Amino acid sequence: MGPVALSEAAAVQFRKKMASENKEGWGIRVAVQGGGCSGMSYFMELTETPQAEDKVFQSQGLQIICDMKSWFYLRNMTIDFDDDLLMGGFRFHNPNAKSSCGCGTSFSA
Repeated sequence: MGPVALSEAAAVQFRKKMASENKEGWGIRVAVQGGGCSGMSYFMELTETPQAEDKVFQSQGLQIICDMKSWFYLRNMTIDFDDDLLMGGFRFHNPNAKSSCGCGTSFSA
């Protein structure tokens, strides 16, 4: 089972966010939570320290942190960033999702 990966465009956006919040060197926690139009939604936040039971990966020189429960749904996923004026934002390319909603932030597995 492969790690969660970032595209170059996503890494650039995370670095900008880290710099603007004075959180350079922090990790990116990626998780799944209940909700959204398809039953589960993605959650991301900057976090200073992983927990002992977390999965930790490196992608594009950044640390990706995932809790074990979310890992089941997120393994082999790639996070991209699209700067489209109308529908721009982070995009989740998740091979574990059976279906996704139109907004791209919710899925079912």
